[in-house]
Order: sequence, then C-alpha cells, then structure tokens
Amino acid sequence: MSIFSRKTPQQREQSRHSRVTSRSAQQDPLVTPAVAAVLSLLIPGLGQVLSRQWQRGVLILASFVSAGVIFWSRIEELGRRTTPGWPRMVRSFQRRPGFVTLVVAILLLLWLVSAWDAWRCARERRRPFSGVFGLVLAVFFVLGWQIAQIDLVRLVREAPNAVAPLSRVLWPWEAAIEFSEETLEAQARILAFSVPMDDAGALLPPPPQPEPVPGEPHLISTPSVGELSRQDGNNLPVPGSPITLRGENFAADMETLIWWRDTLGNEFRPRERGQYLTVTTDRDGAFEVEMRMPYSLAPPSAGSDSSIHTVLARQVSRAGGARASQALRLTISRMLETIFMGMMATVFGILFSIPVSFLAARNIMSGSRLTMALYYITRTILNIIRSIEPLIWALIAVVWVGLGPFAGIVALTVHSVAALGKLYSEAIEGIDPGPIEAIQATGANRIQTILFGVIPQMISPFISFSIYRWDINVRMSTVIGLGGGGGIGFLLVQYIRLLDYRSAGIAVWFIAVTVAILDYVSAEIRNRLM
Repeated sequence: MSIFSRKTPQQREQSRHSRVTSRSAQQDPLVTPAVAAVLSLLIPGLGQVLSRQWQRGVLILASFVSAGVIFWSRIEELGRRTTPGWPRMVRSFQRRPGFVTLVVAILLLLWLVSAWDAWRCARERRRPFSGVFGLVLAVFFVLGWQIAQIDLVRLVREAPNAVAPLSRVLWPWEAAIEFSEETLEAQARILAFSVPMDDAGALLPPPPQPEPVPGEPHLISTPSVGELSRQDGNNLPVPGSPITLRGENFAADMETLIWWRDTLGNEFRPRERGQYLTVTTDRDGAFEVEMRMPYSLAPPSAGSDSSIHTVLARQVSRAGGARASQALRLTISRMLETIFMGMMATVFGILFSIPVSFLAARNIMSGSRLTMALYYITRTILNIIRSIEPLIWALIAVVWVGLGPFAGIVALTVHSVAALGKLYSEAIEGIDPGPIEAIQATGANRIQTILFGVIPQMISPFISFSIYRWDINVRMSTVIGLGGGGGIGFLLVQYIRLLDYRSAGIAVWFIAVTVAILDYVSAEIRNRLM
C-alpha cells in the first residue's frame, strides 16, 4: 500500500466531526429542559452536558471558572492592603467601581444566560445559537482591559508630551548632516564659598579677572565671588548668589551659550527658569545677562582649596561644507550588518531545515512505528524551539558566543530551522500523491521516490518559504539587537536610552526603507523563479 494513499488529516477530521454530529443529533437529552436550566443555575454548563452537548457545557464551565478566578485575583491585587474577604471587595470597588460593577454584572448575566442556553439545548436537541459565548468574550475583554492597565484619558492627556520626541523621530535629518565648527570663547573665574573665610579666619580674596585683549572675546563676572545653589536641611532649594555676566568682542547678532565648569573640570549648561541659559549678542558683539550660581557637581570632599569655578561664554558657528554625521555613518554600517545577519541566518536555516523537514512529514515517516516515533520527536522539538522567541535565543547566544552579530546569527538560525522545518514539512504533506504512485509503480524504492516524486514538487514552495524567511530574519535582526545580538537594533536601543531621538529616528527610517526594499526584491525574485 502506498504511503500517500491514506486520507489527509483534514479529511479524517471532517468525517469524524460528521459522525459525532449525526450521533449527537440522534441521541435524546438525559434531563428535561427545566431540570437542565436548574442544574446550570447550580453549576454553569452542567445542563448542557446532561443535554449531550458535552463540549459546549465544558467550555461554558471552564470559561466561567477561569473568568471568576482571574476576577478574584484582580480583587486581591486592588485591595491587597485590606483584610481578606468582603473588606477587600469593598476596597476594590472604591478604587475601581466601574471595573468591579461591570465584571460582576456580566458574570451574573452569563450565569443566567447559561441556564437559558441549557434549557434550549435540552428542548431543541441540537446546538442552538445564543449569546452565551458573546458574554464570555465580553467578560474576558473587560478583564484584559483592567489587567493591561489601558488608560485612554492618560493617552489623550499625555499626547502633547510625545509630540516633541515623535517629531524628531519622524523627521530626524538634521542629525544626519554635520558641519565643521569654529568656536569663540571667553571665560571668567568665580570664587564659590559657603563661609567666605579661610582656615585662619582671613577673608578670601576674589579671583583676578582676565585682562581684555583687543579683538579677542572678553567676559567679566560681577561680582566674582558668591555662594552656589544648594539644599537646606529640609531638602528645600536655596538659590545661589546672583551674578552679572558682561561679554564683549563676540560675533554680532549671534546666539551665545553659557557654560559652567566646576572645580573638577565638569562642564554643564546652567538653567534659568527651567531653560538653558542662552543670550544673543548685539550689533557690536556685546551682551549682558544675569544668572544665579548653579549647583555644584563636585563632591564635598573636594575641600576649600578647590573653590574656584569658571563661567564660559561660547559661540559655535559653521565652517566648511556639510558631511555625513557620525549617527548616519553608524546607522548605515549597522544596517548592512543587519542585512547580512538575516541573509546568513537564512542560508544556515535552509541547509539545516531541509533534512529536518522530511523527518517531520507524516506521509514520509508513516512506514513503521520507528519512523513514526522519530516523526513525533522531530515535531515536538520543532514546536519547542519555535515557541521561544528569537530575542530569548539571542540572550542565550550572547552568553554562549558573546555580544555581537554572531550571537544574532546563531539565534536567528535556530529559530529559522524550526520555522522552515515546519513550513517545509507541511508542504511535503500536501503534495499530489499521483506522481508518487506512478513512480512507485515502476518499482522505485523510497529514496528514489523522494528524489524524483517529492523534491520536484517542493522546489516552488521551498523557494517561496525561503525568501519569505529572509524577509522575516532581516526584520527580526532589528529586534534581537536589543538583547545584544548586534545589528541596527543594538544601536537603536542605545540612542533611545540616551534620549537622542533624532539619531534614533535615522535608524528607524533606515529600517523601514530597508524592509520595503527587501519586500520588493523578494517579490521580484519569487516572480522570476516561480
């Protein structure tokens, strides 16, 4: 008997379902409609079971119990700081009255509708249509809404805060170009103190102000001594001493940035009223601005001998032509790395999955108990590997081979073998048995049957699945980089952590464009080869 002449799994399932349906329709319920309704009021689904609607009754009972357990777990979570029992229920209602009321109402309605459904099942002796499963979906939707903490009000309220970063991501090209820069800078020294006395009790002298040089930028601080901003014993802010900065001989009508350098050489931009301190020079290249001395980044252990701080006025202007920024160059490099990661993982996945797919095809392995055992083992392994996301495999591969693109290739290859093995094996199971029987009629053995009857029919779906998997692997390469698997995903997560949304936007644009191009290329390859 040919291994390809038996019924397909779909045909066997259809015939089994028709037999069960006809047999169930011919059998009478075990109870009357009224008794079925009462029993379903005691235990939801019991009336359907006794009306010989076994699957319907078990599903209703399982849905009711699981929804009740999930609901009670949320009650425990919402009222965990109160006494268990009714006080916890009251506390949960006080915190989420709409959620608790809606779930209780739907569960009560589901309980009543299940009794009515049992009455109909026993009365009509068939599976009637009712809204019982609609209520099941409704209660799980409400539970999912609360568990997922969906907050539409917050979504709308916080939308303005997302406009600025999203605009940088959607239009990041200002960060893709950079220019050579020229800097004009002047500085003034400032004595920062807590007590204006030295260890001997003498008044600390102010630091000398820089002498002006004709034609060179010049900055003066008045006064040149003061107290830094700090926090008092109650952690309340105490503003620093006010100072006035006067600058001369800078470029006219140009933005000038104020910087502060502490005793350890840390440079930062001070803020005034929440904004970075910036001033624009007049037509003569001069400016005057008031500020308060900022907090210091130096630890208290720096001591009184390191009390001289520096304030700087800095102008930065473009010089020379435009060039690709470091973010753009890194993004292109990592994008190429991502493409080749997907390509290498696809090649290795195809090589390993082709032999595995024949072991996972039922019609190939149904010759004996040993081959069927091998079939079930292969299928189980493929299901386990495929159920684990590539990101998890990337984390395992990073521990195995270290950070970098090789870890990403290992992770994608493992997942590709499982995914392609399943697709290839299902394609093998669905081939036309006619050519197989014709080849077997000539006396061909199993290997010859596979070589000349199975493989020729598999070339077209193999090519289609392989190209599709390459597309998937390139897209997955951007995700596994988040776990240290290399590629552009690794660069993207670094930009996001640094809040550099323009550089992150460049990476996002390159990902989108690359995926679109690969989709077009894969479609063209498929059209030419198939």
